[in-house]
This record gives sequence, structure tokens and C-alpha cells, in this order.
Amino acid sequence: MQNIHAPKNIQELQQRCQQINGQTLGQLATALQFNIPADLLHAKGWVGQLLEAALGATAASKAMPDFPDLNIELKTIPINAQSKPLESTYVCSVPIKNSMQSWRESWVYNKLKHVLWIPIISNPELTIQQRIICAPIFWQMPEDIEEILRTDWEELMEMLQLGYAQKLSAKFGTYLHIRPKAANSRVLIDYVNAEGELTKIVPKGFYLRPSFTQAILNNYLAQQKTLSVSQYTVSDHNS
Repeated sequence: MQNIHAPKNIQELQQRCQQINGQTLGQLATALQFNIPADLLHAKGWVGQLLEAALGATAASKAMPDFPDLNIELKTIPINAQSKPLESTYVCSVPIKNSMQSWRESWVYNKLKHVLWIPIISNPELTIQQRIICAPIFWQMPEDIEEILRTDWEELMEMLQLGYAQKLSAKFGTYLHIRPKAANSRVLIDYVNAEGELTKIVPKGFYLRPSFTQAILNNYLAQQKTLSVSQYTVSDHNS
């Protein structure tokens, strides 16, 4: 696998994004000598890892943006041919044992304040190799969006601190919500519930609803006007 150095500035990162724009995941994986999994069910982070390798991201799983020197996080968005997100977006794990931090100190804020979104055309009929990388979206968190995310985060963290983690479900939160995040339900961590009892719960993660990423896509496409996923001809990428 090729080792690509971290981009020195945002211009270099933008250039790299444009170089892979329109490529299939198979083409990029081959160029980087990246092993392609048989399916993504057991390799859910593979697409992100491929893009990180191609663009020179260095943070890996550390609690910092993927491009630490640029303070930019990388997130992929699986979309269909109508530019509709196909799933929620994982942000980061929920800090069960360190839940007293403020919003601006949180991993969620630091991951989302400046994001490089890369849509991937991932129609069900496409193999992993045939999925297509679209144009990048460099996004900085607007004040009105931050207010909604902050409110979501504070309400979710309050429930967690008060011992109600087992009652948390995806229905809570306008844009940000919490879901189980573990290899299986047998993975458990210690947790003190509302009665002060030491219990076990499945680790949890913060996710963004598809409506959040849909709004980002819609805004970008409206600004570009001439850019649409229709410019990417799926049938041309069958190798």
C-alpha cells in the first residue's frame, strides 16, 4: 500500500480531492495497492480508510480531526443516483466515562467544526469496486447548525450523565443521535444507572441523521448549479 504524506495546506488537499473525483473505489484501491473486501458488512470502515490513505489523513482513530494540521475531518456520504444519503453518518464514540466536558471541548464538536464531505455513489446494484467518488464539499459549521448540534449533544449527554443510557435511542436528537456501536451485543462496558447501580451497557456512538447530510448536499448542489451526480455515468464504471 502506498504511503501518501499529509497535505501541507488546504489547496493541496483540494487538488488531491479533484484528482480522485470521478474515480471508482476499485480504480483508487488498485492505484494504492489497497485490498478490496468481499463486502462492507464486516469492513464498514474500509471506504473511509481508502479515502484517508488517498488524501494523506493521519489521525486514524485518535480524538482529533483526520487532517490535524489543517483541522479538517474527512467524512464520506454514501448516496444514490438522486443525491440522497443512504445511511446515517458515524461521528465518534460516546465518552461514557468522561461525560463532564463542555460542547466546545467535545470530540463531536472538534470532529464536525470543519468537514471535508466526499459523496460516494453507492447504488445497491453497484459492487464495491464500481462505486463512484464524487466532488468534494468543504464545509464549516454555521452558527445556526452549531446551535442545533449543541442542543442535541447537551441533551443526550445529560441523559447519559443521569444514568439513562439504556433509554437512549435513535429517536432522541434533531440532527445528532446515539446508537449502539459495537461489533456485537456481547461487547459490554461498565455503567452506573439512575439508581446508582453498576450495570453493563453496549458501547454507543454519535451519528448524524441522513436529513443533516441531505441538507449539506442540497445546499452545495444549489450553489454549484451545474454539478449533479447525473454527470457521473454509473454504466461507464463497470470494471
